[in-house]
Amino acid sequence: MTSATSTESRLTITPSAKGWSRLPAEYAIPESAPSLEQSREYCRRLARTHYENFSVATWFLPKHLRQDFLNVYSYCRISDDLGDEVGDAPASLALLDEWQLQLDACYEGNPRHPVFVALAETARKFDIPKHEFSDLLIAFRQDQTVTRFGRFTDVLAYCRYSANPVGHLVLHLCGFGDAERQQLSDYTCTALQLANFWQDVSLDYAKGRIYLPLEDLRKYCVSEEDLAHNRNTVAFREMMKFEVERAREWFDRGLPLVGKVNKNLAVDLELFSRGGQEILNAIERQGFAVLGRRPVISKTRKLALVARAALGKLL
Repeated sequence: MTSATSTESRLTITPSAKGWSRLPAEYAIPESAPSLEQSREYCRRLARTHYENFSVATWFLPKHLRQDFLNVYSYCRISDDLGDEVGDAPASLALLDEWQLQLDACYEGNPRHPVFVALAETARKFDIPKHEFSDLLIAFRQDQTVTRFGRFTDVLAYCRYSANPVGHLVLHLCGFGDAERQQLSDYTCTALQLANFWQDVSLDYAKGRIYLPLEDLRKYCVSEEDLAHNRNTVAFREMMKFEVERAREWFDRGLPLVGKVNKNLAVDLELFSRGGQEILNAIERQGFAVLGRRPVISKTRKLALVARAALGKLL
């Protein structure tokens, strides 16, 4: 029996976690903890099957850090799905509470889920504070109850939990835990989150969420009805132009971080930052008309970004 198969055989749904049945079976909390090696393999498999761009990013990681990045990614991936893929707010909240208990157990030394068995080793090795993981859960809980943001400062407060902790985790894995680098990372992570919001206005509206600040909708005379009916009016496109420029300013604020980290991390930072900026460029290329027509980066452009990052590592 392979380690992957052995891990899957343990993933039976516990009686207190019926909501797990709404998600992939392998997400469920097992009755007993798998071994460390089975847990590492679980995280490797999850990353391979759930996010093709993540496997591209890991090409540029030092080999000794890859498993730890996969462990952190697996935590973030499942956490995000608990908040976004269940389709029932009370069920999501209950699952996020159970996930929090597993995080607590991870730091107390007795986790059962393979992600936390693997993550416990990573957290110890890099001395990662628990709040860097639990902050993400605050955002995913908020998603279940908050669907509108009155001001841009409210959107930034959401990004404080939904995006910025990911940057902190990456910095910890690379040996950087100081406030200066974390602040620069926050600018970049917030910019990436904003770029995703502006790319996915219609997708988010279909889920009942509007991340565009309501104060901006009022300022530009854009209604929720315009969003509902995919009306890319002149006013809407003017508003999106403003939002895109604002996201670009946040990318610019984070750029100095590239010069304050080692070469391997700098390559990854540049790859993700340029990817986010390319989303903004794609929005601009279609005249800021994102409703009903999600802007995407072409495969050719993606390959160019990866090639540029690879060249940067060789120089």
